[in-house]
Amino acid sequence: MSASEVASSHLVSAVRLITFSCAATIALLGGGRAMAAPAAAAEATGLRAGPGGTVERAGRPYRGIGVNYFDCFLRTLKDGTDTSYAAGFAALAARGIPFARFCATGFWPKDLDLYRRDRAEYFRRLDGVVQAAERHGVGLVPSLFWHFPGVPDLVGEPMDQWGEPRSRTHAWMREYVAEVVGRYRASPAIWAWELGNEFNLAIDLPGGATHRPKMVPALGTPATRSERDELRLEHLEVAAAEFGRAVRALDPVRLISAGHSFPRPSAWHLHAQRSWKKDDENQLTEMLARQNPAPIELLSVHVYRDDSLGRMDWLVGAARRLGRPLFIGEFGVSAEKLSPEEQRREFAALLAKVRQSGAPLAALWVYDYSRQTEWNVTATNARAWQLEAVAAANRAEK
Repeated sequence: MSASEVASSHLVSAVRLITFSCAATIALLGGGRAMAAPAAAAEATGLRAGPGGTVERAGRPYRGIGVNYFDCFLRTLKDGTDTSYAAGFAALAARGIPFARFCATGFWPKDLDLYRRDRAEYFRRLDGVVQAAERHGVGLVPSLFWHFPGVPDLVGEPMDQWGEPRSRTHAWMREYVAEVVGRYRASPAIWAWELGNEFNLAIDLPGGATHRPKMVPALGTPATRSERDELRLEHLEVAAAEFGRAVRALDPVRLISAGHSFPRPSAWHLHAQRSWKKDDENQLTEMLARQNPAPIELLSVHVYRDDSLGRMDWLVGAARRLGRPLFIGEFGVSAEKLSPEEQRREFAALLAKVRQSGAPLAALWVYDYSRQTEWNVTATNARAWQLEAVAAANRAEK
């Protein structure tokens, strides 16, 4: 590296540090919201890890099944007059559904135009979501970086920069964490914090360009991808650990999730050999731990009709050996190709398996998301019975 490049690098690092420090200062001041005694508030209302892989709320062991309310913020981010999330939270509260996991940022880089142009308005809209959840007594699990290419694409870097703590990707991640966690860390609605959605399904995949992230330049992605856009386990480990540390600097109590699905059945062999050979249980347990590094406590998995359901017994044993709580962040049954009777039968079996797993937390996919008609569950549509089944399961836990 030349002298001019070294100087430029030092300047960039200094600017990033100043940016993060300023954002953290703003966050610590609460971003305009009352932030008194955040640690005490988190202790009283958030979730924390208990002994032996349990979860505690307000100092007592806790188990609950919530929902994924994926676009409750995205819809108002795209249309500031859309506050339909308030009625959604009211319907959840009326049925005793305790919490909702949601996308707490834009999905595509284009979705963050408002954040870059008018940050006060951006947070006014996110405030509305959090305040509505507070009013109705519904907990929230904000997933801060749902779509893993979103941040690198936003700052003009390849995916491998998730593995570089000095990158623009990590600088932006830390800035957003500082603003969001700092702003809401005293809210009684916040139950836990999450990195993103299923980052672990994108790692160590053979086939080169076949598995690179989708390109939609009109939505803010680059027009081309390269081998540097192929995510590896090492990148994921750094991203998850750095996210956890950024959250812990501001919120010392609440649980942290990576938001992952089940490790792929060949996760260890994909990493070591780029092979689809099936892993044994010890190899899968190693991957489960590596994909969810400290200070992340929750072991996040998503459970559907595929072979992940058949691996539930292994998962329960692995979580017990690791001494960490399970978060079944998604489970559900689609209406596609199934009769109403088959849907009910499969859902009952899946819900029973979720409950038998002993997982302290689980969340139905998906509540009030009209774009996925085959999955969508509302309080009034033809699949409302799933919500009622979840409500009954929660009552049985009390």
